Amino acid sequence: MHANDKHAQTARDLLELIGGPANITSIAHCISRLRLGVVDAGRIEARRIKDHPAVMGVVEDDTYQIVLGPAAVAQVADAFRILAEEAEDVAPAAESDAGPPGDPVPGDAAALAAKGAAMKAEQKRKNSTKGKLFIRKIANIFVPLIPALIACGVIAGIGGLLNSIALSTHSSALAGVIPVTTALSQGFMSLIAVFVGFNAAKEFGGTPVLGGAVSGIVVYAGVANVETFAGPLKPGQGGVLGALAAAVLCAYLEKWARRWVPDALQALLVPTVAVALSGLAALMILMPVAGEIASGIGNGATWLLTHAGAGAGVILGGLFSTLVMLGLHQALIPIHTTLIEQQGFSALYPILAMAGGGQAGAALAVYLRARHNPSLRRTVKSALPTCVLGVSEPVIYGVTLPLVRPFITAGIGAAVGGGLVGLFAQLGTTTGSTAIGPAGLVLLPLLDGSRGIGPAALIYTVGWFLAAAVACVVTWFFGLSKSMIAELNAPDGTPGTEPTTTRTPANAGATATSMGTGTGTRTGTTGTEGTTGPAPAHR
Repeated sequence: MHANDKHAQTARDLLELIGGPANITSIAHCISRLRLGVVDAGRIEARRIKDHPAVMGVVEDDTYQIVLGPAAVAQVADAFRILAEEAEDVAPAAESDAGPPGDPVPGDAAALAAKGAAMKAEQKRKNSTKGKLFIRKIANIFVPLIPALIACGVIAGIGGLLNSIALSTHSSALAGVIPVTTALSQGFMSLIAVFVGFNAAKEFGGTPVLGGAVSGIVVYAGVANVETFAGPLKPGQGGVLGALAAAVLCAYLEKWARRWVPDALQALLVPTVAVALSGLAALMILMPVAGEIASGIGNGATWLLTHAGAGAGVILGGLFSTLVMLGLHQALIPIHTTLIEQQGFSALYPILAMAGGGQAGAALAVYLRARHNPSLRRTVKSALPTCVLGVSEPVIYGVTLPLVRPFITAGIGAAVGGGLVGLFAQLGTTTGSTAIGPAGLVLLPLLDGSRGIGPAALIYTVGWFLAAAVACVVTWFFGLSKSMIAELNAPDGTPGTEPTTTRTPANAGATATSMGTGTGTRTGTTGTEGTTGPAPAHR
């Protein structure tokens, strides 16, 4: 089957399983997930979606997210959107007469998956506070920018490599290519504040283009002629933080103006009032204040890694999986973006990505320990490759967190890896990421640092595998008690084992997030996709 035909068929299948066009309120996609707003979640045939061969997992959040992977998601989303639009005039589909999903597949993997799902659901309930919902809004502003950050990061890396070759070989041909790669990689970054403002206004209920307009003030060269209480402004002062604040203010001013401006004058006055007042605030207050905050973030991160890199790496690496579980990792996205905008890379991101190495090592130890448990070993075999590629939630919610102790020992391994990366930064060789979203070994092409991509990639790789090795050893000796090992390896026919006649889906128990940070995330029968964003190792 041709690739396009395959993606179109996947879209048709998912449209039917989601409850038909009448059950859809919005369609969007990020780097690996098809994000759908739904009217009635009860009409979704979740079990069949998770078992679909093109689906890597699902995430049930404020939208229903189907993980398809970066290679397929854009094409499936386009086909899905076309099918939904073509069916707009069709009567809403009838409720599915299919019964509820079947009973969980018996076996340790299913039991752990169910426990992981319960933990995820409970954590989601706890995360629905005003503060965490605000953090989620901020994440929703930055996550759509991740594909462009990745593309520009890769191009910048290629440009840096070509520049090194040109300098060493004195090649005029290669030297002529450098301005091209610079333009390709820096064009987006020079206007990232505008994109942040556009998304911010949309997320906070304003008109997106007005948010982009007021954020454009931040990067306008003419602001150098504006005097403020802090002196003359500089183009780009405050960066994404200033743009974010200005666009949010613009959205609130727009909504306020609509309440009192007469209908006949709304088209003229509402956007004028919103942009003028928020733009004035941006020039006189927000840009100077945000500039100081952004400088503080950059200087603070530099000071931390220079003076306490090893200790900071231990703490950040060891606790990052816990931050993901609590939903707090999304608060780091603007910090990473600010560091990339200021310094060209985020030195904190690779340290946090060590969490994925720790989870991979802990899962490997569980796999080796549960040698007589085919169900659990299948779950690990399914989730472990995605963890190596930067998607660790299948391991977290399908294996380590339900078993509790392996989750802790995974953090110990991540702390060691983070400590190593931080130690090198303290000694003068900083490792950073030029983009957020990818993690695991997929992050290698996006690395940069104080001494270039070569040393940065070497330090990161050694740190990641060290995190995995330490987590594996510690989990082997301390992650599973004797009674847990005996239960996991109980003979067939006793509780906690899988009858030989039962088939466990290949992705049973898997769950995923990307760093980031939304960041690509993958989920199986129980899980959700993260972050991480961007959060490294959990996108």
